[in-house]
Amino acid sequence: MKRVTLEQLSQYAHASSYRDLVSYIYGQVEMGSLKPVRASKTNGKKPALYREYWLLEQKADYRVYEQELSYQMSTLIHTDYYLRHLEQYAKDRVWVLQLNQFLLRMQEFGLVPEVSMNERSFEIWGREKFLREGQGKKILKRCGMDTSQLSFYDTSEPMAYYSRSRETPQNLLILENKDTFYSMRRYFLNGKEQIFHVPFGTLLYGAGKGVMRSFEDFSLCAEPYMQDFENGFYYFGDLDYEGIGIYERLAQSMEGRFYIEPFTAAYRHMLQKARTAVELPPTKEKQNRSLTGYFFQFFTDEEVCGMKEILESGRYIPQEIINISDLQA
Repeated sequence: MKRVTLEQLSQYAHASSYRDLVSYIYGQVEMGSLKPVRASKTNGKKPALYREYWLLEQKADYRVYEQELSYQMSTLIHTDYYLRHLEQYAKDRVWVLQLNQFLLRMQEFGLVPEVSMNERSFEIWGREKFLREGQGKKILKRCGMDTSQLSFYDTSEPMAYYSRSRETPQNLLILENKDTFYSMRRYFLNGKEQIFHVPFGTLLYGAGKGVMRSFEDFSLCAEPYMQDFENGFYYFGDLDYEGIGIYERLAQSMEGRFYIEPFTAAYRHMLQKARTAVELPPTKEKQNRSLTGYFFQFFTDEEVCGMKEILESGRYIPQEIINISDLQA
């Protein structure tokens, strides 16, 4: 309840005379919208009005919503939640009805072509980011629906790559950092074909952890030649907990689709060059140090010992320790 004065009510009612004000307030009291604050006493006029009133919230009549949910919704929408929470339905109703219209069209005309998440979001709600950043997923959950029922695919940032050759099968090298990607690209543009005696046809810029998202959509964003099952995939990144962890998670996620191994020759060159470095940088803060050990299986015991010694000392070897001069050596 909200307490309002007689003067506020007069302004709200736009009463042109006292008689009009009396008529308005008596009518609101009869409907249950207003209740006199008796302690405020009357204004001394005839007919008398109290100086203050309680403004009562009207309980909404949701019967029309019950009918709507029970008889007008697509069979793909499960109405149980909203029938139990009609007040929430009143707030979500405009979004639910737009979803319902789309589903009814889809059921009438059959399966719709798969489009991107933002495209489907705009088609249904007129807001391209309603599903990704808005409350679209909440609406779907309250409707008992899964995003897969809307026939869309998610999109990631396009993967940057350089193709020296599109012949298959070929070796593809995934690089964690941008500087190394550009250096190796320049190296290939100069007519070279091998890196540390290993031939590569394509360089892929993984963008750190972004490589996980890119490879989730690999079948959508990669060129057909890249998806040849006889291709060889190699990964090369920082020699730190995070870089090793990215490789291990990527290799595990691609198991059964592509076999990805560390580019051991490059890591060995990093270790060798680190021995003459002035000082290795300290490990970046808040790195996830949980490793499976899969990465180390590709190296000798001596090499693993050297890597772990660096990591456990709180240092790491950045991928940028290798530059184009090393590739030309």
